[in-house]
Amino acid sequence: MDIQLREQLQNKETQTLDNVKSYYGEFLKTNDDLQTSACCTAEAMPAHLRALLKEIHSEVQEKFYGCGSPIPSELEGRTVLDLGSGSGRDCFLLSKLVGPNGKVIGIDMTNEQLAVARKHLDYHTQKYGYSKPNIEFKQGYIEDLEGAGIATGSIDVVVSNCVLNLSPAKNRVFGEIMRVLKPGGELYFSDVFADRRIPAALAEDPVLLGECLGGALYIEDFRRLMAEKGCFDYRVVSKSKLDLQTGDIQKKIGMVNFYSLTIRAFKMNLEDRCEDYGQVAYYLGTLPEAPHSFILDDHHNFKTGQPLLVCSNTAQMLSASRYAKHFKVLGDTQNHYGLFDCNPENSQSANGMPAACC
Repeated sequence: MDIQLREQLQNKETQTLDNVKSYYGEFLKTNDDLQTSACCTAEAMPAHLRALLKEIHSEVQEKFYGCGSPIPSELEGRTVLDLGSGSGRDCFLLSKLVGPNGKVIGIDMTNEQLAVARKHLDYHTQKYGYSKPNIEFKQGYIEDLEGAGIATGSIDVVVSNCVLNLSPAKNRVFGEIMRVLKPGGELYFSDVFADRRIPAALAEDPVLLGECLGGALYIEDFRRLMAEKGCFDYRVVSKSKLDLQTGDIQKKIGMVNFYSLTIRAFKMNLEDRCEDYGQVAYYLGTLPEAPHSFILDDHHNFKTGQPLLVCSNTAQMLSASRYAKHFKVLGDTQNHYGLFDCNPENSQSANGMPAACC
């Protein structure tokens, strides 16, 4: 399928893929070789995940080039797909979280990275006490998940850690993500975004591309792309500005502001605006790692047992996804009250109940 994919890609796109494979397969030996912090931001990993890192083999961690912590909750028994799985660090974390009855699929195009991941598969299987591996590492392209054998509607959660920016065919990538997700499934990923479109000459620079800057999506183009794929309401979970640090890179592209964003999106029929139907959501406090509150995004922090007015999109995200058993959502969409009143988090609505901006 590699040959077929290459025939579909334009020469420019093929060269970009080759440059990325060379950078991550040959130039970089460990994450110390990175010239900026773009691919390895200092965003704090949640405590329950940090504890699991102690069980991850040191070589796997040394050759990991991700940003953020794109691993959501409620994964036990689920099927999770990691796009651009690299040395396998996130796959091994996910292996522990999905448990022996779940499944993790890691796909990467770089043979050197896959070799590291496969080398340590038995190590982690034994470490977790599993009778057999629950991870499958596949060589392939994230632009062609079908060619890698990922069936339509077969995945509960798609994750990716600072990889989607590297693709020269992002339209195909997001189309494939939505194809493989089950109805109600979730895309949860961290990546680098820009506050403007990257000039063509800089987007083709091998170092800028490898450092996750050249291929960074302009955030408004990302919004348009998601809408084109039928996702009209994605949520930003966290955001941090990147410091380019390196003098040469700063000189080349310092006029662009770059951000590491963690984003979640659901495969649901959501509206393109937040509409008010008078719905209320309660978090039950039943996720082990989040007994006191659940953060859906950067403006929805559900405190256990406390009612929160929500728009219809948020209500659907909570009630029609794998999070449903952890929430009580009251109300339906029979009576419409106009656009949702986007008050800042922790402000009070007219009836005194906390409201969140969507």
